[in-house]
Amino acid sequence: MIDIETEVFNIVSKKVREEYPKVYMTGEYVKSPPSFPCVSLIEVDNQIYRNTRTTECIENHVQVLYEVNVYSNKTSGKKAECKAIISLIDKEMEALGFTRTLMNPVPNEEEATVYRIVARYRAIVSKNKVIYRR
Repeated sequence: MIDIETEVFNIVSKKVREEYPKVYMTGEYVKSPPSFPCVSLIEVDNQIYRNTRTTECIENHVQVLYEVNVYSNKTSGKKAECKAIISLIDKEMEALGFTRTLMNPVPNEEEATVYRIVARYRAIVSKNKVIYRR
């Protein structure tokens, strides 16, 4: 299986932490963030790219989908904080070769005082870990 999740997480989290040193970064889904701002970056899909699979069913590429959730609970400016953080992440994911397929504010079911933005990014990745924009 072709897996680049750790590499992507490390690159993106390093960039976010440069601007937001107190950010809570995780590679798992967060139902209720323990601290704010909070970012979860998760690989939610990793499927064989069938067009390049060999007749022996060996994968040469995978199509991956990453989901990013950004949370803020600031009394004033929580929307602006989420947008600033997601903008940093968006630039970094684009630089890596990903294409953003979704970015929307999402009502936070757990706590209405928390602002949340979700974004999704897709790419094709080779067995040599080269990322191709789709």
